[in-house]
Amino acid sequence: MRHFGTDGIRGKAGEGVLRPERTALMGRAIGAVLRENGVRSCLVARDTRISGPMIECALVSGLSAEGLGVARAGVITTPGAHAAAVALGAEAAAVVSASHNPAADNGIKVMLRDGLKIPEEMEKAIEELYDAGASSFPYVPSRPPGGVSDAEGAMEAYIRSMMDRIGPGFRLRGIKVVLDCANGAGARSAPEIFRRLGAEVVETACNPDGLNINLGCGALHPEGMADMVRNSGAFFGAALDGDGDRLIAADEKGGILDGDQILAVLARSMKAGGRLPGSAVAATIMSNAGLSLSLAGAGISLRRTDVGDRNVAAAMKALGLALGGEQSGHIMFGGPEGPLPGDGTVAALAFLKSVVESGRSASEAAGCITLLPQALVNVPVGRKTPFREIDGLLEVVSEVETELASRGRVLLRYSGTENVARILVEGADPRAVREHAQRIAAAFEKAR
Repeated sequence: MRHFGTDGIRGKAGEGVLRPERTALMGRAIGAVLRENGVRSCLVARDTRISGPMIECALVSGLSAEGLGVARAGVITTPGAHAAAVALGAEAAAVVSASHNPAADNGIKVMLRDGLKIPEEMEKAIEELYDAGASSFPYVPSRPPGGVSDAEGAMEAYIRSMMDRIGPGFRLRGIKVVLDCANGAGARSAPEIFRRLGAEVVETACNPDGLNINLGCGALHPEGMADMVRNSGAFFGAALDGDGDRLIAADEKGGILDGDQILAVLARSMKAGGRLPGSAVAATIMSNAGLSLSLAGAGISLRRTDVGDRNVAAAMKALGLALGGEQSGHIMFGGPEGPLPGDGTVAALAFLKSVVESGRSASEAAGCITLLPQALVNVPVGRKTPFREIDGLLEVVSEVETELASRGRVLLRYSGTENVARILVEGADPRAVREHAQRIAAAFEKAR
């Protein structure tokens, strides 16, 4: 597809679809397709980027022009937008955000009431309308524009939904946590709920100015948070991304825990509590082989999916699973009607709950998994040429796979949100893994 990637629309703010006049047209296309699918109201939220209000206004005008009632929630996380939409009666939610990307980027994510991103068929229909241009949207006198209002109480509705999900009676009194909110949408809600639960909160990257979102902080840069945990004597640390749907954690020693390690701990806790139907977890092909080995040791199977939380959610729904996620920190839990959107704050609370109730430290809990060495190299590309058409690339990959034999693997894929090729090599020897990844990257660069 031309405009939608694995996580909605993404690009440079003020360019392409994200020029205000083009965003308004995209808003009309989204509104028209939502309306055709029975949706009459939409909550619109955004993260803290300086371009957010501009894009939000254009998107809202397009949705309203197609007759949808729009409630503006302001700055709130992506999972918070879903929770607020459900609580306030909206039938869909659209979030203006570029997630973990730099401040210069922005994007649009659209979710239905079930919390899942709209299906690809709807994305294709939206693209067709958008590409056809303004003439595709004739004025319909009998259909007035939808009303636009402020979503009063959206943040409180979100915080209450998190309290409900973590369950009654759980408290964090006497526990110190470090929260890195990436100067993003979770900068208000995450510290608030931890404090309501009694935790002593040390904040970092919780002062957004429109330009510092994800800048050297958050889930992509958790090192500073981990250092603060170790130096402050905190029990635990959590780093979110710009729109709050990812979690990278730190144990009390400052050891960084990625999504695979968090899944391993949660899976064991949920199985012990009889809350892991099918004794299975969904995760993507990017997940470390150590996760599969760890889960197998606990009698839990790993169901692999293609990259993207959309694919994890689809597998969870099809198989009736209660837990899934990505190495990058998207952690998803099953709800009464299927999987709920990944929420970094909820994942952090669930992890802490399992650790606290076990009487162990975070590092002791995470000792259940040993990760195999991985090397991930990102190669910028101007065009996403099929790998088989890149001269000599697959030959080098084949040579590396032969050297790895059964002790590792190679995975090539293009990012669905950025113009980069991702080269992942996994094996037993850290140095060899790095060298193999650089060798494949060099072949890629040479062929270009």
